[in-house]
Amino acid sequence: MPLPRRPHARRRAPSRRTRHRAAADAALLAVAVAFATPLLWLVLSSLDTRATLRVRLPQSPTLDNFSAVWTDEITFTPMLNSLLICGGATLLTVVCAALAAYPLSRFRARFARPYLLTILFATCLPITAVMVPVYALFVRVDLIDTRYGTALFLAASQLPFAIWLMKNFMDSVPRALEEAAWTDGASWGQTLLRVILPLMGPGVGVVAIYTFIMMWGNFFVPFMLLLSPEQLPASVSIFTFFGNYGAIAFGELAAFSVLYSTPVLALYLLISRRLGGGFALGGAVKG
Repeated sequence: MPLPRRPHARRRAPSRRTRHRAAADAALLAVAVAFATPLLWLVLSSLDTRATLRVRLPQSPTLDNFSAVWTDEITFTPMLNSLLICGGATLLTVVCAALAAYPLSRFRARFARPYLLTILFATCLPITAVMVPVYALFVRVDLIDTRYGTALFLAASQLPFAIWLMKNFMDSVPRALEEAAWTDGASWGQTLLRVILPLMGPGVGVVAIYTFIMMWGNFFVPFMLLLSPEQLPASVSIFTFFGNYGAIAFGELAAFSVLYSTPVLALYLLISRRLGGGFALGGAVKG
């Protein structure tokens, strides 16, 4: 006797959580494509002598674009100027931020919180709002058209946020280590240099990378404060690829952009291993 056929089980409709997750994944995928498309165009166009704004594979990949920009006037001098300006400004910012963050992190002051809020507010001020008086000041004190003057202003513009970051990283270092160093006769400067900063190395690396990247891509400040073509950094000289009457050398522009991004990537790779290690505080206060 044949068995009665079972009714087909109804398929369960996707839950609301599943639909929300699928929508979130689709949104993240769209954002990833939006970020990856310009990078893909950059790499492909740097290998194509007939590059346009379209993303396409080069018919005959070549390094002619890199050869065209691999000159002292186009690449080496602007890159050297950028390294001198941004490297010096980054070093100055990190040193000043560490010296300013130490008393804010370790000493109790009546106006510490208002001062920190003022620092945080200073990070929101646009550079364009202060460039006119800064330009007049630089002309009066004879700092206009100087690399060290530009580096000084870049360091000052990045210092508020660097102090805020450095202070938060410094708060995670136990004070017992400082007290032990003071017991051994160390001064506050020796404690900061030999105890605190080595322990918060990843934090110092974060501040240095963030500061360097923000300065490396800054166009407006060096464009306003530097007048001589031989002192312009790469962030300003990149406009030489935008010719007259709207003519743009897309291939050479892409090749120069690849070279321009190399120092930032190299800096990140040099510090990334230390950043991934976390703070070396495990077991430091035991015993």
